[in-house]
Amino acid sequence: MISNRPTPCPWVGRFPGVRGRRLGGMEAIRIRLVDRVEAGWRWPVLHWEAGPGRRAISSAPLGGGLRPLNWWLNCTVSTRYDHPDPREHLNEIAAGLGLTGPGCAMLTAVDVAGHWRAEDGGVQVVATVGLGLPVPAAADAARIASEQPSTGPGTINLLAVLPVPLGDAALVNTVVTATESKTQALAAAGIEGTGTASDAVCIVCPIAGASPSHVPELYAGPRSTWGSRLARAVFSAVGEGTAHWCHHHR
Repeated sequence: MISNRPTPCPWVGRFPGVRGRRLGGMEAIRIRLVDRVEAGWRWPVLHWEAGPGRRAISSAPLGGGLRPLNWWLNCTVSTRYDHPDPREHLNEIAAGLGLTGPGCAMLTAVDVAGHWRAEDGGVQVVATVGLGLPVPAAADAARIASEQPSTGPGTINLLAVLPVPLGDAALVNTVVTATESKTQALAAAGIEGTGTASDAVCIVCPIAGASPSHVPELYAGPRSTWGSRLARAVFSAVGEGTAHWCHHHR
């Protein structure tokens, strides 16, 4: 059973430097909070029904890689999670929710009821933030061996949805851009780490069609039109979640 759930932040961001903005004429992606039951316990799940016509690049345990995407899940599990096959477990969760077709599913010990949203110029981001054990990505073997087990939920999971098609290289570029922006948000909050060892990302865009207006973007670095929007939205959502975490755990 989940207790002491954090309250999700309002849509408009308050993290210094960047403000999330309400969507104008664009419809916000509809993220549902649902429950699943395992062994008599209720666990929250974030669910987005993306529908057909989209593809994603992801590092998630289920649906990772570069592939079509019809749905996305972010599932809360115990801080002592030890399932022998997380991918199979996520398949079971998806099946229990009646989901079919290609999808993407992530795991976190963070209560996903407390998720954080931001938008910039049509790019929408949803983040769950846990910083039980932030780590620097580049560390020597001695440092890694000395790291203690996490004292709390320690995963940052990101979903980013862009409204324009992206080429393969541009999709890979979005992972770099989002990760750099996540690390920038942690640095701005004074976190001594570039992320956690279990962070996951899923970046979604439409599949390019035959129309000239659907020609895919070829680049998504932080100074490109869509990359800069992605960077600001990630910075805002992760910044909000980091500020909340620090307030409740420091």
